Amino acid sequence: MSAPIGVLVMAYGGPGSLDEVEPYLRDVRGYRETPAHVVAEVRARYEKIGGRSPILERTTAQAEALTGALRNGKRDAFAPIVGMRHWHPYISDALARLSERGITRAVGLVMAPHYSHLSIGAYYREIDDARSGVEVKAIEHWHLLPGYLDALADRVHQALTRLPEADRERVHLLFTAHSLPRRILDWNDPYPRHLEETVGAVLARLGQRPHGFAYQSAGMSGEPWLGPDAEAAVDQLAGAGVRDVLVVPIGFVCEHVEVLYDVDVELTAHAATLGVRLERIEMLNTHPAMIAGLADLVRGAARAAGWA
Repeated sequence: MSAPIGVLVMAYGGPGSLDEVEPYLRDVRGYRETPAHVVAEVRARYEKIGGRSPILERTTAQAEALTGALRNGKRDAFAPIVGMRHWHPYISDALARLSERGITRAVGLVMAPHYSHLSIGAYYREIDDARSGVEVKAIEHWHLLPGYLDALADRVHQALTRLPEADRERVHLLFTAHSLPRRILDWNDPYPRHLEETVGAVLARLGQRPHGFAYQSAGMSGEPWLGPDAEAAVDQLAGAGVRDVLVVPIGFVCEHVEVLYDVDVELTAHAATLGVRLERIEMLNTHPAMIAGLADLVRGAARAAGWA
């Protein structure tokens, strides 16, 4: 029996404890020392969400769900494995484990739907740098994957049912995604266009309703980042008389600090000072529609590579 096809399921990574915050930040910063005040601020954020990041557990659960969706009868034709860009288990570690199992071919899947040279591109540069001997067929984006879009629309419907019926039609949907440095616009990077296309495709499923888009979680650097910022967007909505906002994070597919702190703590508190009730959808995590769609995407990538 031939070796299965690997599926390298990748995510950003996050500290598993408060003690890991400083070395994690050093990794993110290319092994440059992090200023003490930045370490303290980031540690404080993790303290408020339980002292750790849940991204590894969430991504592992997604990989396990994908394993089940890819199973072909009694034979496991695909072997998903998790690799993190900035913390353990690293992408290079996951590739080494595939090699140890005799797997020389793998489909690469980043658990972020929208492509940017600075984000998704960096994962595949990590793979190239690892020189593992595993041939990787890259899935670069899946921002219009029907299962992903259906799952988002379902989460919005679920969130709306939690609100009083009289409030549902006036709720303003605020779609969000991670900001990136504005310099990506000089490269004609597809990231902003991909986000716009996702918003349009979700609204096509929901029907037109009050909505907007904003970037969140800009980095702590001196360069300009993409906007509008989510707090500024909430300011504008409050000024226009909007009192109910539902955040729809389309750039993230599971809970981590950008959701649990940046939205649930910081943005929610900011909205409250303006008299705005702000809630968010449940993250997609292992939503069956998204997982089934990703399984089809992985199978298609393997066929395109001539492996299946």
